[in-house]
Amino acid sequence: MPSVVVPIDETLLAACRRGESAAQYQLYKKLSYNLMGVCLRYCPSRVEAEDALQNTFVKIFTRLDQYRGQGPFEAWARRIAVTTSLHALEQHKLRHPAPGADLDELADDICSGEHSALEQMAAADVMALLDTLPPGYRTVLNLYAVEGYSHQEIAELLGIAEGTSKSQLARARRLLESRLAAQNALQLP
Repeated sequence: MPSVVVPIDETLLAACRRGESAAQYQLYKKLSYNLMGVCLRYCPSRVEAEDALQNTFVKIFTRLDQYRGQGPFEAWARRIAVTTSLHALEQHKLRHPAPGADLDELADDICSGEHSALEQMAAADVMALLDTLPPGYRTVLNLYAVEGYSHQEIAELLGIAEGTSKSQLARARRLLESRLAAQNALQLP
C-alpha cells in the first residue's frame, strides 16, 4: 500500500540533526517507501536497490546540514536517492560488463508501433516492459519522464553529452513502442 506523502517539518529535521535515533527512524518511515521506488527504477536488482536505499539514508543523515530549506525536503532526499542509485548502477556495470550487440544500432532499426497500447496495460505490465529496456535507455527515460530532469541535467548526472541523452530517450521510446506493438500482436485473436 503506497504511503501518504506528509511534508517533513523542521522540528523533525532538527531532531535528526541532533542525532536522535527516534527522529531518524520517523524520517526513515516517512520517506523509505517513496525513495525505494526511486532506487528500484535505476538499480538492476532489488538487492542493489535496497543497498542504494540504505546508502541514501546514510547520506541524508550525514549531510542534513547541507539542506538549506530551499524547496521541499522530500525533493532534496529524492535527488540523493537518484544520484546514489545511479552510482550503484555504474558500479554494477563495472562489475558486470555487458557483452554483445550495439544497442544503438538495434534501436535505429526498430519501427514504431501503436500509441494507444500503453493505455491498455496495467501498471505492473508497464513496469515489466520498462525493465526490459537496456540500462542506459531505461535510466535516461526514468530521469526525463519520471523524475523531470532536463537533458542538460541528465548529461551532467551521467557524464554524457546532451545530444546522447536526447537520442537515448528517443531510442527508448521507439523500443518501447516496438515492444508494445509486438505484445499487442500476440494478444490479438
